[in-house]
Amino acid sequence: MSGAIKEAASLMEILPESEQNFALEFIKKLVLAWDPDYTKVTPIEKKALEEAEKDIAENRTISHDAINWD
Repeated sequence: MSGAIKEAASLMEILPESEQNFALEFIKKLVLAWDPDYTKVTPIEKKALEEAEKDIAENRTISHDAINWD
């Protein structure tokens, strides 16, 4: 978690609950303005995708048929 996120969370804890809800709704609007259809990849998601692609390229995956689903 970045320093900015930690600071924002700490500041929100200071606010009364009604103002926390306002701040949360404001953050949601910021996110929607930045990525209205939720298609942008976050740094954490990017890392996970890169690791998955590496696993596939290096044949470090398990076949769907090899899994006992029972």
